[in-house]
Amino acid sequence: MNNIKKTIIAKNIKDFRINEKINKTYIPVAGDLAVFKVIQLGKHESIQGENGNNTYIFPGDYIMAAFGNRYATSQFEGYVPNGYYNEYQLLGKGGTVGILASMHSKLEEKGTTNLKLVGYVTDNFNNVINSKYYKQDFWAFNPFKNRPYEIILSLGTSMDSGKTTTAGFLTKGLKATQNVAFIKLTGTVYTKDRHFVKDCGADISLDFSTFGFPSTYKCDIIELLDLYETLLVEAESVNPDYVIVEIADGLLQRETSMLLNNASFMSTVDHVIFSAADSLGILSGIQILKEIGVDVFAVSGLFTASPLLVKEVSNNIIQPVLTLDDIVEPKVLKLLEKQTIAI
Repeated sequence: MNNIKKTIIAKNIKDFRINEKINKTYIPVAGDLAVFKVIQLGKHESIQGENGNNTYIFPGDYIMAAFGNRYATSQFEGYVPNGYYNEYQLLGKGGTVGILASMHSKLEEKGTTNLKLVGYVTDNFNNVINSKYYKQDFWAFNPFKNRPYEIILSLGTSMDSGKTTTAGFLTKGLKATQNVAFIKLTGTVYTKDRHFVKDCGADISLDFSTFGFPSTYKCDIIELLDLYETLLVEAESVNPDYVIVEIADGLLQRETSMLLNNASFMSTVDHVIFSAADSLGILSGIQILKEIGVDVFAVSGLFTASPLLVKEVSNNIIQPVLTLDDIVEPKVLKLLEKQTIAI
């Protein structure tokens, strides 16, 4: 079968076989790769191809993708199947496939792109190939490691609150005098965010899919921390002064909450910037973070597009409110230096 369209999560797979005999007996886990036939188009009419390009798909096409879970409040919720199904759903453009559990109402008219399992992707020994760390090394998390750079955590209230834009413009501002690395630690594979921050000037821009994770939803804390360490080691190749780490979705999301409540993870973080779409989101977010002992050095996000919302927030918090124009100014570095001295 030479006409398979690979999603970006399968980009490292070169030598493989397709095993159709185990379709009904094998129970997949997150990262297991398979070939699917497109049955019906829905929300996803294209995939992110192996080179990061936009690749249109059509009924009858064959694609290579990975089983994975997805948590996306404005998109899809879905899970790795616990058995064989007649149809599967494309949960994310980067190649995450599973069984749909729920979707945002705005997507109900289009629905999902549905797939039929053709066969699992296997190696020469008939083992199902898993995309996680495929032919790559990983590093165990070391909270005591001396890191010659500072880590800035970009958090937000939810999807589409402005976390990535904040991280990108912060990168742009710091790049005037500093080496900056960007890491998107959690989410569902689609490399648009890391490409955006790279275009903003990051010396290196990485995410969880760099090491083959189709998503991080339902990962346990040890797996997340090891992934974090592995990404930091990769980022160290550019000798960064700052590493900006974005965690997807909001403070209440499972992996975000686990990480923020993990003392070992938070011991590596030097600064936190928080984004939201509205003023109440900022106020409640700061309060939630304060209750778990996390201080915010500044706030930004979609709300800063409204001068009135900026006034509302500024009148009710002590932290600086940074518009996109503010973030790219040298004073951001002074804010970080000031907080470091205070700590």
